Amino acid sequence: MKIGIMSFAHLHAEAYIGNLRAIPGVEMIGIADDNLERGQKFARRFDAHLFPSYEALLAEEPDGVLVCSENANHRSLVEMAAGAGVHVLCEKPLATTREDAQAIIAAGRSAGVILMTAFPMRFSAPLQQLKARLDAGDLGQVYCLNTTNQGQMPIAHRRWFVDKELAGGGTMMDHIVHLADIFNWFFGRDLDSVYAQSNHILHADAVDVETGGLIMLQYANGLFMTIDSSWSKPLNYPTWGGLTMELVTERGLTVVDAFSQNLNIYRQEPPANQWAYWGSDMNQAMIEEFVAAIREGRETAVTGEDGLFALEVVLAAYESAKTNQPAQLETGN
Repeated sequence: MKIGIMSFAHLHAEAYIGNLRAIPGVEMIGIADDNLERGQKFARRFDAHLFPSYEALLAEEPDGVLVCSENANHRSLVEMAAGAGVHVLCEKPLATTREDAQAIIAAGRSAGVILMTAFPMRFSAPLQQLKARLDAGDLGQVYCLNTTNQGQMPIAHRRWFVDKELAGGGTMMDHIVHLADIFNWFFGRDLDSVYAQSNHILHADAVDVETGGLIMLQYANGLFMTIDSSWSKPLNYPTWGGLTMELVTERGLTVVDAFSQNLNIYRQEPPANQWAYWGSDMNQAMIEEFVAAIREGRETAVTGEDGLFALEVVLAAYESAKTNQPAQLETGN
């Protein structure tokens, strides 16, 4: 099976190239990037073939591609790949606008290709264990959740993440989607309303997008949850961020840290504090699911529609923060 990577704009592409090479029977045929300097940089770093254009990569007739461009550029690349009959794993968020997300889904459907949204948290071992306990009824009724998806301001990794036109926003666009997808996975899509507040207190002198956000989601059955989506970790933090959940249920309190499988390492030389991660590899499991779905001719565990739902939550949060009122979802699913 032949898989290529379209754009190295997203920092996750750096992990994905190794994930692909670790799967038996998969050939990572190379990368293409509309930013030639960026493409050359990562082609050298990972000893990968650099195609002169996206069209040249698709001319090699890959079975699938990973779209890792800037958020606002997902649509054009997915439509290009789908038009060539190539299956697509698209980075999150699926798009920055409802129109583009719907067009991406339509392109996949029209071409009859797989469209998977990159939500690696679906493949987190702690979260999968929690999902199994919820499905088995071990925790009883769930009353509410307090969750966080905090991180570093990503300007140190990729500057376009703080460019509103390319990223679609700031920390709310970057971080809400992961937890919105987990809520979708755990509890379905019957959300009643979204209320959000955002601010620009952190890193106010460096960027002009929101750097802090607190979101409240209310389900029709009364279940509610909060999300702290702030870029509140210092730039010298040992990892880019993390994701935690506290569930209040009739059986008590359940606390989950999706990134707790690590060792703290302290050095005298910089970086003074590092994490040595020993746990399961969410990205590897996600890429393997994409490959398995292609091989087996089936839908992936995470779909384009899942990506659209998560984006709808984000857009509702922005609307609420703008109006200072709860917003309703326009799912269109």
